[in-house]
Amino acid sequence: MKQTYSCAALLVGTLALTGCAGHDATSGGDTVNEPLENTYWKLVTVGERKAVVIEEAREAHLVLHAEEARLAGSTGCNRMMGEYERDGDRLRFDRLATTMMACPGEVMALEREFLDALDDIASWQVEGETLTLVDGEGDARARFEAVHLY
Repeated sequence: MKQTYSCAALLVGTLALTGCAGHDATSGGDTVNEPLENTYWKLVTVGERKAVVIEEAREAHLVLHAEEARLAGSTGCNRMMGEYERDGDRLRFDRLATTMMACPGEVMALEREFLDALDDIASWQVEGETLTLVDGEGDARARFEAVHLY
């Protein structure tokens, strides 16, 4: 009798653990794409330049707020805000503005490239937790990584 309960408990435990296991690309399951909007996207690269973070500032990032079609974020030096238009995989930013603080040269160069890239975006692609912003010629201008704040 004890053996029957032990086998049943083992089977139930195995099924429970299997049901709780997530699927990802490494385990052969499907990868879920993060949503473009209402996600915190941390800048990883602009063109070939890797994003840099300084202690006195926030990391470069953006969030596209779907409800009001507005952009908020940071260039890595200054706060950034603006509007966006999305139609399927097409994306365009408008009325971008930043605060005007000075930062070290490397961060200011990143900021300039980041803002220039946003002015030139035509479309977007999300694969898993990676967002790529693409220009009208099909070139990747900026790459981001989704960050879960909670």
